Formats: sequence, C-alpha cells, structure tokens
Amino acid sequence: MNTSHLDDQFYLARKSQALQMRARLIQSIRLFFNEHDFLEIETPVRIPGPAPEEHIEAIASGNSFLQTSPELCMKRLLAAGYPRIFQICKCFRAHERGGKHLPEFTMLEWYVVQFDYHDLMDQCESMLLAAFVSVGHHQDIIWQNKKINLTAPWERITVADAFARYSPVSLSETLNQDNFDEILVQYVEPHLGISRPTFLYDYPAELAALARIKKSDPSVAERFELYIGGLELANGFSELTDAAEQRRRFEKASGARAAKHWHRYPMPEKFLNALEHLPPSAGIAMGIDRLTMILAGTATIDDVIPFPPEAL
Repeated sequence: MNTSHLDDQFYLARKSQALQMRARLIQSIRLFFNEHDFLEIETPVRIPGPAPEEHIEAIASGNSFLQTSPELCMKRLLAAGYPRIFQICKCFRAHERGGKHLPEFTMLEWYVVQFDYHDLMDQCESMLLAAFVSVGHHQDIIWQNKKINLTAPWERITVADAFARYSPVSLSETLNQDNFDEILVQYVEPHLGISRPTFLYDYPAELAALARIKKSDPSVAERFELYIGGLELANGFSELTDAAEQRRRFEKASGARAAKHWHRYPMPEKFLNALEHLPPSAGIAMGIDRLTMILAGTATIDDVIPFPPEAL
C-alpha cells in the first residue's frame, strides 16, 4: 500500500489550527488598516530590478526579478499623493531557507505620509495589540516556554544601548570589523522581546539602507526593528527623501554585490525620480509568517504555511 498520499494528508491536516489562526490574523490586520483610512494596494510581483541591497539577493524571472519587497513601487505611490497605503503580498529572496526563513514568504508593508519612525512604532504597537486580541491574546503570549507581556507601552532601546548591555564587543568595533549582523544575531537578539515586545531603534548610519539620517545625531539612522521572543518581526524607518543620497547608497551597495558576483540590477531611475517628490513619511515591512509563528507557539516557519518548498 502506498502511504505517501496518507502521509501528505496528515501533514496538511495537522496544520489546520495554525492556518486558521493565520487567516484570522490577516483579517484583523486588514480591518485595522481599513478602519484607519488606509488604501490597500497591489503592486507587481515581477519587476525590472529591486533596490540594490548588500545582503539580500533577488530571484531572477526571465529578464526581470521577483520582488524582494514592494517598497520601490509603494513609495512611488506615496510620491504621487497617496497618504496611507498598505499591502499584504508575496516576496522572494534567494539563498534564504531555514527554520525561520523561506525563499517565498508573505510580507505586510505599510506607509504613512507625515509620520516619522517614532509615530510608526506607536502605530505598529497599536495594530499588533488589536490583532493579538482578535486571535485571543489579550495580555500575554506564551512562546518557547516564555511568557511575553503585551501590555503597552512596549520596550524601546537604542542599538547603542543594546550593544552596551548585551554584547561582549563594542558597537564601534563591530562596525570597524564589518561583523555587526553576526554580533547582533549571536549576542543581542536573544535578549530582545523576551519579557515584552521590544523596538530596537537608532541604527548606525552605516546601516541606514533607505532610512533618513537623524538630524540631532548624524551618527544614527531613524530606523527600527521589532522583536518578540528574540525573533525579529519587522523593519521600519523614516524614509530618506534625498534622491542624490539614495543613489549614492545604491551605488555603494551595488559595488558590494558585484564583489560577491551577485545579480546586477538596473538602477531604479523611476523610483529615484519619484523620490524628489516624496513628502516626509515612514514605512515598515513585517513578516506575516514569523508573526504567525509567535501566535501558533512554534519555532518552525514550515508549521504556519500550507506548503513549504520541499512539500511541493
């Protein structure tokens, strides 16, 4: 008797509870944004080229690429006069597979004109609290045998303070040795969001990506990440609106990518042209799969999607 079909059916059936929670979560997220006068939009998944980033590689699709994020198209909409937009979509990244990573994943991304990163942290907290209540978590979450208190306000700690508190290596030393990500993952992240959700903010200016530099402290960028239970869930920032500076950053990232023999993307000229008309704003990207992991109480991302790539 061939049992592969029965095994497959059992594999899918045992995910029922997690997939139902995932559906309720996404419905509650949409409800929050609809109630706050956001426009839900859809942008193309297949694009000429994503934003050049040193540590993120796109997947080729013919002469184009599958988006690593809808960021470039969404910001063009902001520049065209759309003040509050959100999107829940599929994104794709090469070389990303593990217990917490998928090459194809679901992203929530939203932008607000006349917000900065502190406003966005406030809104992110409010949105998630409403979403958590909708799936039955009013005061706390139990994840990996840890009770995480959801009571507002959530913790906020700067990158400098977090490194001073948790890392055996100073922040300046990690930047000089170009191993910030390794030290962050090994020593800092395991302490973030353990007793309550944590916003890690004011990233070094060297790691600004598409974020604005802080006027009162040019050594840092107005960027933050959200952690719950040591798991990074979201990345947000006050948007850079200086097209010349953004071009310089893209060119630097493209050089670093070329040294690794990664894909060469065309410079996103239409985005850079639109950036000149982008009003002060802030945006954030959040992983729906990881967020569902927290709510489902699992440490494995495969448990919260119907078909991981190996099951196809």
